Order: sequence, then structure tokens, then C-alpha cells
Amino acid sequence: MVAVIIYYLLKFLIGTRGWQILTGIGIVLSLWFFAKLLKLKTVVWIFDNLWTVGIFFLIVLFQPEIRNALAKLGEKGFLGERGFYFNKNSRNSKKVIDEVIRASTFLAEKRIGALIIFERFTKLEHYLEGNYVKLDALVSLELIINIFEPKTPLHDGAIVIRNNRIAYAKCVLPLTINTDIPSHLGTRHRAGIGITEETDAVALIVSEERGTISLAYDGILYSDLDNLTLKKLLMEFLGIETNKRNITKDLREIIRDKYSDYNPLRKVNKWKR
Repeated sequence: MVAVIIYYLLKFLIGTRGWQILTGIGIVLSLWFFAKLLKLKTVVWIFDNLWTVGIFFLIVLFQPEIRNALAKLGEKGFLGERGFYFNKNSRNSKKVIDEVIRASTFLAEKRIGALIIFERFTKLEHYLEGNYVKLDALVSLELIINIFEPKTPLHDGAIVIRNNRIAYAKCVLPLTINTDIPSHLGTRHRAGIGITEETDAVALIVSEERGTISLAYDGILYSDLDNLTLKKLLMEFLGIETNKRNITKDLREIIRDKYSDYNPLRKVNKWKR
């Protein structure tokens, strides 16, 4: 039982900031062990007194990971995943996705970079950095294109869609610390992956350099997507009401054909050139 708990704890932490902190704690523990082995009394005394307050330091250091774990527990619940409705009005949600895909396709053709975040259960205010702008605007092709048009005031950063409306623009997001990311992926991709590692959000990234559209969810990047695949993945990740059986079947075919080594039971990063 203990081994199972340790396994899932390590599986959850690998690839996050908590993993680096855990590595640092391991180094400190090694120093403490060698200090006792070499009978360095002063160093051992310091370490022995640190352990009394160490639990509070751990809670502070692992606050983002603890918050993320509790959020995922609340999302799935004790009786399995509850599912997510992007909005109670499924028709409006589908129209929003259609507008986003149309805008993303136009931006990709024009080689204009964009980062669009769909908020799910976890509120994103605490993860936004910089002087972001509150909008509360309807999602439309024209507005999205205008926001990301170069040299406009709001083009630098991400937009956040909440309840079928653009809630924020010019958002700076936390970057992933994953060192395995290919060098050709820029700041937008790293920000999109980073926000999906720390929250349950879905990130759509338009590459300015390559003119391609990617999707990030749960720290996994789906690259070079066509419009049909993009729409099906968005519908699945956002849990919009539709024929779930057909979508799941189609997704299996998509993943098998385009992501043959994708394993849904293991949190890995899939990069595709």
C-alpha cells in the first residue's frame, strides 16, 4: 500500500516544479545522512532542529501541487469523473468552438501567433501574471483576430475564455519547466503546456513561425492539428454534450493513427514535428 502511494505521488510530481523541490529535499537528506555518518555534531544538530518545522515548509513549498491535486480530486470525485460542461447551453458552446477554430485557421494562414485558454473547473485568476485586461466580451472571429493582430494593444499574451465569453486578454502564463520540450517550441507553446500542467484548462496555440495549430491538455501537447481533429479534441476535453460514444471512438482512431505511442494511462508529453 505504501509503495502504491509513493508510486502515484512520484507520478504526479514528475515534470512539475514540485519534482525539482523534491530533488532538492533529497539532496538535503543526503547531506544530513553523511553528516551523521561523519559525526558532524553541529551540522546534525542544525538538521535535527529543522525537521520540527519542516512540515510547514513542505506545505508552503508544495502549495501549487497540493492545490492542483485537490482540484483534480474535486473534478473526478470519489465516484469517478463527473464530466464537465463548458456551458449549460451546448449550442452556444459549439458556436464558440466554431468561432475559435475559424479564427485560429485564419491566424495560422497569416502566420500570426495566438494563445487561447479555455477555463474549466479551476479558476485561472491566481495563475495569470502581468497587467492582464478584463473584457467579458462575446467570442467572435473578428474580435479574436483583432486581439492578436500585431501592434494592437492586446496582442501580446493569451486570452482566457470563461462561460463562452472572453474574460481576459493580454495574459502572461506560467511556463512549463519540462526540459524535454523540443527547441523549436517557443514561448507560446511553453506557456500553453505550463498552464495545463498546473490547472485543468485547455490551451490552443497558433504557431507564428510554422503556421500550425496545437492543443495542450493535462501537460500533453497535440501538434499540427487539422480543423476536424482540433474540433473533436476540443469537444472531448471540454465535455460538450454530443454523441459521446462516437467522439470516443473517433478519438481512439485519431490517437492510433497520429499518436501511435500515446498512452492515456500515463502522463507523458507527446511532441510531433
